[in-house]
Amino acid sequence: MRFEWRPLRPGELDAELIWLSVTVASAAIGVTWLALHLPMPQCTFRSLTGFPCVTCGATRSVNALLHGDVLAAWRLNPLVLLGLATVAVFDAYALVVLLARARRLRVAFTARPLRRAAVAIGCAVVLLNWIYLLRQ
Repeated sequence: MRFEWRPLRPGELDAELIWLSVTVASAAIGVTWLALHLPMPQCTFRSLTGFPCVTCGATRSVNALLHGDVLAAWRLNPLVLLGLATVAVFDAYALVVLLARARRLRVAFTARPLRRAAVAIGCAVVLLNWIYLLRQ
């Protein structure tokens, strides 16, 4: 694995701008949804099978977090809380990089086994989270 700080190359996708835009747009949609008092979405997987999906509790977790109840957010779906924390850190980094026109952090998985290990760890984390949700 290789880490490097470098300027954005000509023609390279601006990942920081794209993902910051996606986050801001998602937050705006969520705020608008709540402001209009629209109904909370229901889990189709759960309604069809009776079992929670991998992301079940995400909406309730975000709602608990917005009300300052971090512990409830964690209990509802730990992976969502960790994901939101990661997104918040990335968005702060992206905002600084974009405003300062600074070098960008790029990570390259140079070894195939390392890439496979990263995917396997990610899948294991998602599976463990799903097992946690199934046991509730």
